[in-house]
Amino acid sequence: MKVKTILSYVLSLILIPLVIVLGAVFFGKQSYPAISAIVAFLACVPFFLTFEREKNTRRVVLLAVMVALSVAGRFIFAPVQFFKPVSAIVILAGMYFGSQFGFLTGALSAVVSDFYFGQGPWTPFQMFSWGLIGLLAGVLSNSLIKSKILLILYGAFSGVLFSLIMDVWTVLSLDGGEFNIDRFIAAATTALPVIGIYVVSNIIFLLILSPLFGKKIDRIKDKYGV
Repeated sequence: MKVKTILSYVLSLILIPLVIVLGAVFFGKQSYPAISAIVAFLACVPFFLTFEREKNTRRVVLLAVMVALSVAGRFIFAPVQFFKPVSAIVILAGMYFGSQFGFLTGALSAVVSDFYFGQGPWTPFQMFSWGLIGLLAGVLSNSLIKSKILLILYGAFSGVLFSLIMDVWTVLSLDGGEFNIDRFIAAATTALPVIGIYVVSNIIFLLILSPLFGKKIDRIKDKYGV
């Protein structure tokens, strides 16, 4: 299990972002369908590495439910720009089902919902951003479950993290695959109002959903042994 855990973190934190950046730098905007497919495949590997045979179907069903809720939430709040429950649901998935589950929930939520909102070179960056948020929520799960204050702080941190990672895509797309730190700082500064909305929305949805999800998910875990 230790080897599998290390491999899952290597895939999630090193290989996937490397694939995304190389795709953006060397292959340009036309590469995003292939890059999104590769990222989705690599995101699945850690999840399936932790499978136990008798629990496969149960975990897949739970994953499908969490992704469906996340995607539906993004659809419902589509008229309200930047104010979405996606990050909150991904955080809850990571908190209660583990890092691999959280990463895959985030990655699939991005690629599935973008079939409606529009696929583009930003999609792999969204997949990694939400995936990373779910992964870190799994790592910090014990603290986040026990402390509402830490959960609020993590929700705020997730809003900032998502925006900064997406600003990397903005800079790469504007500068033809080259990363310019001055442009990145300018993009991040310009995006401060958007970051504020991300932070507020994450906190609000976490405060609303965490009590409901916590009780339901604990019952499901106990009942089905997931």
